[in-house]
Amino acid sequence: MEFKVNIIAMGIMGRNIANVLTRNPMVKVTAVADLDEERLATAKAEYGFERTYTDYEKMIHREKPDAVFIATPDWFHYKPVMACLDAGIHVHCEKPLTTDEHEAADIVRKVRETGLKFQVSYNHRWLAPYNATYNMIREGQIGECLMGYARKNNPITVPTEMLPWAKDSSPMWFLSGHDIDLMTWWFDDDPVEAKGYGVKRVLREKYGWDTYDALQGLVRFSRGGFATFESTWIYPPTHPAMPDSFMEVVGEHGHIHLDRKTEAIEMSTPERFQWPRSLLNYKVFDKWVGAFPSCINSFIDDLAEDREPKVTAYHGWRSTAVLDAIHRSADTGETVRISEPPF
Repeated sequence: MEFKVNIIAMGIMGRNIANVLTRNPMVKVTAVADLDEERLATAKAEYGFERTYTDYEKMIHREKPDAVFIATPDWFHYKPVMACLDAGIHVHCEKPLTTDEHEAADIVRKVRETGLKFQVSYNHRWLAPYNATYNMIREGQIGECLMGYARKNNPITVPTEMLPWAKDSSPMWFLSGHDIDLMTWWFDDDPVEAKGYGVKRVLREKYGWDTYDALQGLVRFSRGGFATFESTWIYPPTHPAMPDSFMEVVGEHGHIHLDRKTEAIEMSTPERFQWPRSLLNYKVFDKWVGAFPSCINSFIDDLAEDREPKVTAYHGWRSTAVLDAIHRSADTGETVRISEPPF
């Protein structure tokens, strides 16, 4: 069995996806699309792709792939997602699903209407500690979840040196989606309202960017539980964590803490002190291992076995709804009510 696959956007995440798919024996990547012709030339030389396109719609209609992996920037997922679904193509979309709650709800309804396979790349579910947390909660070891806390904070080099589109995003859009997905998964509950706070100072004054330096949001769930999410990307460049990540869940009769900032390795050199990352996406000999490749390959297995993906469009809607509400609350100062789930 072999699936014809296309990739839309060949930036950091698109290349990571290509690294995994080109090693999967059930996949043939027939074409990739990107607006940048230099990126396309590099991708063709590095991976040997037969065809490249600057127009993703032209690509999917000419290539007629079985599945498309979408790795465009945060705010540009909706159009390519809907184009693929309209063309009858299965979709794997980078997180977040969209940056608009109503667009995310449209996608949920479209997926249900078409019956196509759809997965959002919240790959942290494939990290063993987070997956174990889900299982321990489902087994009732800490009782019902009552309170949660999560942070993901990055050095300022991430928005200023790594992400060319950071000024059009925010630390929470970039970082907190994983935490929100995990928390809603663990709580097994829908969010109903959010209150957000944010500050725009460092990036605005230094770079002229109208984006948040830091955000914090308090989210209430339908059964009365609540969780706090925080994110910033203005830590000093000397900070060794990327990201500084910590999560907590408090249940009726127990709690779980997850501290992932060090990822088990501590290293110092004459130049710097650091905690090198290896758990999400790391090349061991000739294979990429970790949560990210596991998530990508899991979607291919879903196609082969005709089963529902592990992170559905509905799960993607939940995270987008929370992120959208926190940002709107931070912008207006008001508590934001989250729409009913798109059933």
